[in-house]
Amino acid sequence: MGRDRNSCKRQRETVGFSNMEDDISLKFRQQLLFIDENLVAEDVAALKFLCTDLLTFKKLESVKSAADIFHLLMAEEYLNEEDTFLVAELLYRIKCHSLLRKLGYTKEKVQECLHEKGRVSPYRQMLYELSENITGEMLKSIIFLLQDFLPKRRITLSALDLLILLEKQGHLNENNVQMLEEVCMNVSPDLLETVNCYKRAKVCLPQEENGLPIKESSLSHTGCIKVFTSPQETSIKSVSSNINDNNLLQGFSEMILDLPGECSNVENEYKKMTSYKMDGPHRGFCLVINNVNFGRSLQERKGSCKDAGELERVFKWLGLDVKIYTNLTSHEIKEVMRTWQSMQEHKDRDCFVCCILSHGESGAVYGKDEELVSIRTIMSHFTAKQCPQLAEKPKLFFIQACQGKEIQCPVYVEADARIPDLPSMQENISPSESIPEEADFLLGMATIDGYVSFRHIQQGAWYIQALCSKLQQLVPRGEDILSILTEVNDDVSRRVDRLGTKKQMPQPAYTLRKKFIFPIPRDPPPSQQHSGF
Repeated sequence: MGRDRNSCKRQRETVGFSNMEDDISLKFRQQLLFIDENLVAEDVAALKFLCTDLLTFKKLESVKSAADIFHLLMAEEYLNEEDTFLVAELLYRIKCHSLLRKLGYTKEKVQECLHEKGRVSPYRQMLYELSENITGEMLKSIIFLLQDFLPKRRITLSALDLLILLEKQGHLNENNVQMLEEVCMNVSPDLLETVNCYKRAKVCLPQEENGLPIKESSLSHTGCIKVFTSPQETSIKSVSSNINDNNLLQGFSEMILDLPGECSNVENEYKKMTSYKMDGPHRGFCLVINNVNFGRSLQERKGSCKDAGELERVFKWLGLDVKIYTNLTSHEIKEVMRTWQSMQEHKDRDCFVCCILSHGESGAVYGKDEELVSIRTIMSHFTAKQCPQLAEKPKLFFIQACQGKEIQCPVYVEADARIPDLPSMQENISPSESIPEEADFLLGMATIDGYVSFRHIQQGAWYIQALCSKLQQLVPRGEDILSILTEVNDDVSRRVDRLGTKKQMPQPAYTLRKKFIFPIPRDPPPSQQHSGF
């Protein structure tokens, strides 16, 4: 009788465990189905391409949806309910970051895990990055150059289709990118940089006895950090992880000290291949919108004129043509953006910088008429479609304004926000949501979303002071903009108001594809030219 009871108990436990497994499996498949329903045809094509090294061409030919890809990955045991990282990696690669939450991931968490768990090869990533940067006109030129290698029948090819076709014909593989180099050399130097960066990193790989790479680190989709490490080495992270490029390059140099010829000059080549072109006839334009006086509700922004003056001196020192606008209404801010959007002179410039000093709310800044203008609207004037003269060029925006609600200010420190008895006018928006969904933008925010930023009524804003100081200190050292902004974060985070009760943390967000490095000016920094900086 006791044995029968124990047997029944075991059966109930088995049934219960089986039901739990079924629930997990059902939830997992529901997650995949949700992801499938939120991907468009272009996303599916990108997923197919990124899985080409994991699944055969024949199997991928029948794929019509993301669900088909997930089914194939599960059949090959690349994917199961206990390990969904491959799907997270694929979504990260195609920049569908909002869907990561469905799998319990964030963009930052995926980046942390790529070194150990990433399955998309550097070669495949390089090709995908290349396809993302091939414009319609470039594709027409490439197809014309390769017409002898393409089918005689008229077919419509996307950039991804073309790359797959070259691979199938044997003209392209991870050890042979010569045809790709020759085509890119004729079509776009920027495309060639992507290929050369992959090629040089591959040449400099540490090798096992069998001649194969020991291990490959992940490639950041925002840049060209293609460094290869052994399993024992610490993962090399991007600048956004608070590790500057001097450390990265130092580790890279140590890794290749004993390697021959072609790698001896790798640091200079690495910087050259992974940086935006900054050697044009003119550096670029810098707009500074300085709103000091407002209507009845918002306080005067005392100390802001000092910030505008410092920005003007520093960016002129960096070679930009600076234009300052003071006390613009919301309509006038939009008009200024439209004017500079259509400026043909951008064609001969390397970059574009815009600094806005004002009161603000989450994801927006105030005009002097106390009407909000969204930061995304401001930045969207300069996308490749809206401002083709700045296509593939870095566009930097620095916003000194609160992104939060009420705060009680001490005597000598004021908040760039509405005074406490007025309600907030919009929902919270993260900095990344303010950036247009295309490459080559950087948004430097004085504070994280939901919080105030501080401005001394005589010395100026904490963030602008730190930004100007670090640019003068670190540009002469050859630091890139993200490393500089990391130092700005550290500087501002250490500041407190006179009572020791108020703190601030800036936040950069970006879609830069390469490193942005200002050429070192010939003149000394303004702080050494003007006393009292």
